[in-house]
Amino acid sequence: MASLSAQDEQAVRNELAKLTGPVKLTVFASELGPETNGQTVALVKEVAALSDKLSVEILNPFIDKERAAAYGVEVTPAVVVEGAEDYGIRFLGLPGGYEFANLIDSILVASSATPRLSEATQTALAGLQSDVTIKVFTTPT
Repeated sequence: MASLSAQDEQAVRNELAKLTGPVKLTVFASELGPETNGQTVALVKEVAALSDKLSVEILNPFIDKERAAAYGVEVTPAVVVEGAEDYGIRFLGLPGGYEFANLIDSILVASSATPRLSEATQTALAGLQSDVTIKVFTTPT
């Protein structure tokens, strides 16, 4: 069953046409986990089919423990978004609803390796003295 309507699929295809480089989506999911594991795998595969610059790797965190640990993945489903390098972009849980737009946005950012931040924000971030982990929590709607 398709997650995206024909209209949404075309809109996503139009956004993905802006990709400047390849992006790899690594999904950690297990059939032993919640229902959202399968939904996440299906959604990511559906998105990846809309651009030849996207690739997908599906991993089971119970089997691929070393890879999960290397990415810092401790829960499923999890989606790692990587461009030329790993920029630390992770989605924990199904990236659906309002989070779907953020998934597409993160794919575009990873593709170009250029954050979409104002100069003022980039200047403020450059002044940080240590690494910062940002976590955004959402609830299903």
